[in-house]
Amino acid sequence: MGSGFASCCIFLSVLLLAFMLGQGRNVRRHHVEEGSTGLNYLRQASSSIDGDRIDPSGKIFFKMEDLKVGKTMAIYLTNKDPSTSPHLLSREEANSIPFSSAKIAQIIDFFRFSKDSHQAKAIEYTIKQCELEPLEDELRFCATSLESMLDYASSLLGKKAQLQVFTTTFVENPTVPFQNYTILAVPERIRSRKMVACHTLPYPYAVFYCHNTPKSETRLFKVLLGAENGDRVRALAACHMDTSRWDVDHVSFQLLKIKPGSSPVCHVFPPDNLVWVALPA
Repeated sequence: MGSGFASCCIFLSVLLLAFMLGQGRNVRRHHVEEGSTGLNYLRQASSSIDGDRIDPSGKIFFKMEDLKVGKTMAIYLTNKDPSTSPHLLSREEANSIPFSSAKIAQIIDFFRFSKDSHQAKAIEYTIKQCELEPLEDELRFCATSLESMLDYASSLLGKKAQLQVFTTTFVENPTVPFQNYTILAVPERIRSRKMVACHTLPYPYAVFYCHNTPKSETRLFKVLLGAENGDRVRALAACHMDTSRWDVDHVSFQLLKIKPGSSPVCHVFPPDNLVWVALPA
């Protein structure tokens, strides 16, 4: 199963850069998504819960004991069209555009958005997320180019480490975003000394919130999922072994009906997220 997963080394990452830069020069014309499937779960609290209703996009969590063949879970997964998604810029171009809360008005004007538009609100949200203080036991960085993402991953994982990147991929485009998936094969653990997870944020060009928690154990797994309608997903999942320092109102505790530190919390990565790992020496 491993060969089918989206994994590659630095050489293939350069090819990815070439593909994603294809439309980067038209940065002012890019649509800004109203939401992001990447960062929400990191800081998601009770604001995501409306009475007993939880936003379906937050339903990516499960318990570690559920990570077994035959287990069926309701999971939210969408597959965005790369041709309409924001593209990564080159480092040179990204560095030429302001990225600071002190210059939000200038940034909104640069992209020619109305200050009251949802695009402007998304820009403000993303920049503020990138300027928040790190959580306890967290190292973080917002990457605005693939070069900066690679530099950051290398700085944490080791300049001489053999890096590999993983993501969730669909065997075929999904027919519906939220449905029941069953684990079809024994989950395969990805052995790694360290990892850096990069989550997409809503912005006119691709911005990734990259972070790791060096003092807390996180286990990565490749998980083959299948739905009743025939949809198949080669999912990347992470299990956070110590949640004792997480916000007591984190949506995962509400969904799983557990308390901080009482049990590992696992989740599936959305397809537009990337996870960099240092392979064992």
